[in-house]
Amino acid sequence: MSLENIKILIVDDEEDIQQFISYNLIKEGATIKTASDGKEALAQVEQFMPDLVLLDIMMPEFDGVEVCRMIRNDDKYDNVIIAFLTARMEDYSQIAALDNGGDDYIMKPIRPKVLVSRIKALLRRMNRIPESSSIGKVLKLGKFVIDKEKFIVFKDEQEINLAKKEFELLYLLASKPGKVFGREEIFHKVWGNDVIVGNRTIDVHIRKIREKIGQEFIKTIKGMGYKFDF
Repeated sequence: MSLENIKILIVDDEEDIQQFISYNLIKEGATIKTASDGKEALAQVEQFMPDLVLLDIMMPEFDGVEVCRMIRNDDKYDNVIIAFLTARMEDYSQIAALDNGGDDYIMKPIRPKVLVSRIKALLRRMNRIPESSSIGKVLKLGKFVIDKEKFIVFKDEQEINLAKKEFELLYLLASKPGKVFGREEIFHKVWGNDVIVGNRTIDVHIRKIREKIGQEFIKTIKGMGYKFDF
């Protein structure tokens, strides 16, 4: 079981901890953003819409408990999982963290493999990781269900008809939300090295997909490529 398609925000004012945790979670397939204080954390939650927030308690601007409370006060973040990752051992810190909407309280230091296991357990409990038989075949991303075996796309439970290459391109982008796929990588993975296509081929397919699923989900990153956000 991997963390592919899972978006995690790491909030800690120590950069080396951010980097260490990021490295180990990226190895598991997660898409990672970081924040160094409470104010930045709230901005990232709004922009990134993570599945899970790993939240330290002692930080500048707002502490972790305040950040948790602010997130929980906004209905649009009801599905965001919040796990505190902190060295604070006092009972009152744990009580405050959980009483204000935290879903778990994890003590530092923690071995990377144990942290990954705790995160996976949390995500399973909150139904954010599909069963292992689905991984790599069915993507469940917000409004979308994308079934690679059946070549079917659903948005808000309504089936969307895509041509074969449109589907393959959408599946590629959606397989790693937030990742920017360059044009060469898209050509290689969707059309293969043995097929010669024009420079506008990707652009035309992207336009057709946007017309069918909505304009806001596939972003153009100028000079780089495309990414899928949901």
